[in-house]
Amino acid sequence: MAEKTNGAEARFLIIRFSSFGDVTQSLSIPSAIQKAYPNAKIEWITRKDMAPLLKHHPAIDRIWEYDRKSGLKGLWSLLSLMGQNHYTHIYDAHNNLRSRFVYWRLGLFRSTLFIRRSQKRWKRFLLFRLHKNTYEIPFSGQRDLLEPLTPWNISKALPQTPQIFIDEADLSKADTLLGTWKEKKYVALAPSAAYFLKRWPVSHFKQLIQLMPDVNFLLLGGPEDRFIEEIEKIAPDRILNTAGKAPLTVSAALVKKAQVLVSNDTGLLHVGEQLGKPTIALMGPAPFGFPSRTSTKIMELNLSCRPCSKHGQGPCVNKVYHQCLVDITPEQVAAEVRAKLGSLL
Repeated sequence: MAEKTNGAEARFLIIRFSSFGDVTQSLSIPSAIQKAYPNAKIEWITRKDMAPLLKHHPAIDRIWEYDRKSGLKGLWSLLSLMGQNHYTHIYDAHNNLRSRFVYWRLGLFRSTLFIRRSQKRWKRFLLFRLHKNTYEIPFSGQRDLLEPLTPWNISKALPQTPQIFIDEADLSKADTLLGTWKEKKYVALAPSAAYFLKRWPVSHFKQLIQLMPDVNFLLLGGPEDRFIEEIEKIAPDRILNTAGKAPLTVSAALVKKAQVLVSNDTGLLHVGEQLGKPTIALMGPAPFGFPSRTSTKIMELNLSCRPCSKHGQGPCVNKVYHQCLVDITPEQVAAEVRAKLGSLL
């Protein structure tokens, strides 16, 4: 589609409501737009609880916060306010009923250029049902978010890090949480994930810590991740468990202060990526959250059953249950952590 505006007149709206990992990966979009349209205004509509991740991003001019508790009435009121603007470009990076409603209200009956990110349902069917992969390899979550924008002459090449910008107040809260650890060097571990099959075994995290007796470890997670307490017990003198104690942006600050991040396929993995933090990604059954930057070492097994599901919800059909992550050994991960730490010297 031909351009109707020049860079000075362009006003972009990005639609991405959730989730933590997807919003974090999407943070590369404003910088990519800004590079192609240096004088454009860039706005973003997201869920209220995700908005803190976007704050302080230098390429975002305005964040529109949708409180999902307000329901459709609240969204309509917000869109009525937003409707005072004329968006020349709308990118629906979410592609659900709510995001379609946003475009219907703000762009459908106006001279607005519009791109909706495809769900690629046929490709997904081939991948998960027939194990025929027609996706670009290697998988890359960020590339797949940027690629739809190429008709607007926006590059799918990733902008340089950082692409997440942490508030000084959150860095201060992280220091308070660290306490006496503020002066320590540590490796951050993210042992949780939305689905069990995306989690490296708890026993493996324990062995990793035991294999590195000279290293301090900080544990990250949510309030529901009580299993992390089991990992903490393996070496309480050199483990700090922050699970359930830090909101998303403070957890991001803790990742920033770490030397290395070791993470399952979860939102904190993408925080490490967008900070440019040396990161080790433990990738199991799902394909769409794959890291995209050279600062990340991807650890995975080439199994015929992988990938098996969109989100890692399973079921596992391998005769060796959970083999895709079980067979990534603590010794292998420890060696990669040592290599990352060595590169910092």
